[in-house]
Order: sequence, then structure tokens, then C-alpha cells
Amino acid sequence: MASPTAILLMSCPDQGGIVAAISGFIHENAGNIVHLEQHVDPEANAFFMRVEWEIDGFRIERNAIAEAFGPLAGKFGMTWSLAFSDVRPRVALFITKENHCLYDLLSRHESGELAMDVPLIVSNRTDLQGVAERFGIPFHHFPINKENKQEQEAAEIALLREHRVNAIVLARYMQILSQQMVDAFPNRIINIHHSFLPAFPGARPYHSAHQRGVKVIGATSHYVTEDLDEGPIIAQDVTRVSHRDSVHDFVRKGKDLETIVLARAVWLHVNRRILPYENRTIVFG
Repeated sequence: MASPTAILLMSCPDQGGIVAAISGFIHENAGNIVHLEQHVDPEANAFFMRVEWEIDGFRIERNAIAEAFGPLAGKFGMTWSLAFSDVRPRVALFITKENHCLYDLLSRHESGELAMDVPLIVSNRTDLQGVAERFGIPFHHFPINKENKQEQEAAEIALLREHRVNAIVLARYMQILSQQMVDAFPNRIINIHHSFLPAFPGARPYHSAHQRGVKVIGATSHYVTEDLDEGPIIAQDVTRVSHRDSVHDFVRKGKDLETIVLARAVWLHVNRRILPYENRTIVFG
């Protein structure tokens, strides 16, 4: 197995000496950098970096690295986070009745492609309970309506905290999350939807798009914020369609894109390659 690594994600006002200071901190403590990516936004005068280094042989114990790095971070006014590659994120999957994203994520998880733990699956329906059981993952049913939404979401949050969940993936979960849920997991709830919004809203967007003769369909994955479907975008993709494609073809191609784009977004998140900034993301691919 590869040596475990520390992963630092940071942003700060752009200024001289940042790269030298961070790489110097790692070098002075006998760390070996294995990945380093940076980006400067001149319009925002902002600097972003992801740096990953081996911690075998690092002079600072892993549980003391954050404290040791603190003074350097303060000097440059950094917003930062530190994670370790051998600590797997614990991710809950939220579902309703469509199964394509759920099956795809579970198969990628089972194969080892997605290095995360899935301690539970949550749903507002029981349609896909059998899928959870086939993969050996506990299934929790929380029926939600206007009258009990706040109470049920509070119970969900309590359950997620009990199971030490770090992030949530909405794998075609057809419920709008309330502010209390979004606040409990800021920039840690990943959603997927087709890219027909706002031109083709409603329950049958593929039918509407087909009737208009669109030539491109797509999918978007983003972090959830209080503004519906307007959170920081993580990943997107498109495919071409034509007059030869039926509504069924539109739906089939759309589902394929949703699984690919959602899996890509989840992979980026669990590998700590996303740095949210204001209402967008810096993605270190």
C-alpha cells in the first residue's frame, strides 16, 4: 500500500512567498511532497493550493501537524483544512425511487474505486430498500411531508451524527433540503441533476426538451446551498442528441450522464480535491 499522506487545502490573499513557506515547512520537517497544485485568481487577488506529502518519517506527529502549521497559516491569512489519505470519509447516500445513481455509486464503492465508507442509506420511500440490503448497507426510512419535515430532518441529522457521517450524496433524492440540514453539512452535501434548468422545469424535462428539439443534454453536480440548485458546481458533462433520438433515448443518455458526473464529483470530494470559494469551486483534478 502507498504511504499515507497529509493533504492540505488552502486559500488566502495572493502574495509573495506562499509556496516557498509551505514547501519549506514540509521540507524542514522531513516531508516528501507527492502532489502540489496551485491557482491564482487575479480578479479576486486570491491564491489557492492543494499540497499532499508523505507522513511516514515526518518529524511532526500527525495529530500535531495542524497546531504546528497554525502560525504559518495565520501569517498569510489562510483559510485551510488538513486531512489524511488513510482516513476514509463516511458518506451517507440519500435516495428516493430512481436507482441508476445508487447502483453506480455502490458498485464503484464495492470495487474500491470510491475510497469511502457508506454506513447507511436514507430514503423518504421504501422502493429501493432491497438494493441497500443486497449491498449489506443499513437502510433508514424517513417519510417526509410538509407537516413533519422539520422533525424528520432533525432525526436524520441525529442519525448521521451518531454514525459519524462526514458527507451526504443525494443520489436522485427527490426532496428539497431545509436550511437546518444544509447548515449541518456545509459544502458536504453533493447533488446531481440534469442541466435543463431553468429552461425546462417540472416533472418531464426530457419530454419538453425533446419537443423543442434540443441538440445537447447534460448533467451538473454541485454542493447544496440554501438556494435550490444554485450551489458551487463541482462537475458537469454533456452529450449530443438529435432528431433521431426519441424521448426514451434522451432519458437513457441523461441517466448515463448523471451517473458519470455524480461519480466524478464524489471521487473528487472523497479525495479532497475540491476547494469551495464563495459560490464556486476550485477543483484540483
